[in-house]
Formats: sequence, structure tokens, C-alpha cells
Amino acid sequence: MADWIYVDNSNVFIEGKRVSAVNKGLALDVYDAMENRIVDNDWRLSFGKLYSFVAGDDKAQTARAMLFGSRPPENDDIWNIARNAGFEVITHDRNRANKEKKIDTGIVAALTRDAYRNATEGDTFTLVSGDGDYVPAVEQLIADGFVVNVVFWDHASKELVDACSNFTSLNQHLDLICI
Repeated sequence: MADWIYVDNSNVFIEGKRVSAVNKGLALDVYDAMENRIVDNDWRLSFGKLYSFVAGDDKAQTARAMLFGSRPPENDDIWNIARNAGFEVITHDRNRANKEKKIDTGIVAALTRDAYRNATEGDTFTLVSGDGDYVPAVEQLIADGFVVNVVFWDHASKELVDACSNFTSLNQHLDLICI
């Protein structure tokens, strides 16, 4: 059986900065951090450590590990670091209002295409994101015999947590996956 990994970079990174802010006492809780735009700008996600955490000890079982994000400035080396950590990187331009677009739908498209073209029943799909937008895809994959794990911060969408096969919180691993 193979493992398939899909990461929403901005989602895990921004929310990690909020969780770190709470841990440092900069915000009362993550909802206070969201409402008041409080983040820990010193917290940095390590792609290599995240990959190791999600893939586990047997990385040979990983059929695909994809990381989705927005195109950075030309002089930014961030995606090369992610590639060196083992991720296949998919980037999209931001829209005219500088908002990130196409990431959630890109993940769903890749995930479902892999499930129905390349995976076999019983394979495990791991989604590193907390958006409720993934619930229909997660429910369909589980109904079709796949295991779908969600790895995210404690404040992931309740519907997503309820829909997936297994949920793993990153909150207890905040220091483990940072630079």
C-alpha cells in the first residue's frame, strides 16, 4: 500500500504562526490571533521536518508528496528548499487583488486524479490542511475504500476532522516541524 501526501503550504504555515503566537502568549487563543491578526513572525516551517513527520519512518512507501502554494517573488528560494526536502511543488499566481487562488481546487484535482488513476484500494491519502472545502473529496475517497488522514492544527474544520479516517494535531509538534 502506498501513501499520498498533499500539503496546502499557506494554510499550514499561516496557522502555524498563529499557534506559535498563542504558545508565546501573544494571543489568548487561536481565535483571538485570527480576529486580531496576531502571528509569530519568527516561527518558520521546515519543509524537511514536515515531510518526515507526515511520511513517517518508511518514506519509500510515499508514492507522491505534493506541496501547493503561491508563486513567490523571483528572488525567493522557498520552493527550491521544499523540492530539496522531497516535495513536488505546484505554484499558482495570485489574483489581481493579491489573494491566493487555485490552491484548494488544485489539491482536490491532484488528489482525486491520483486516487482514481494511480492508487489502489487501501492506499492512504494524507491532507495537510484544515479547510472544510475538502470534506466532499475526503468523504468520496473514504466511501471508495481509501484511508484519508488529515494532519493540521487543533482548530481544523470540525467537519473535516469528522469526515476523515484519522486526524493528527500539529499543535503538540509545533517545535518539531519548525526551523
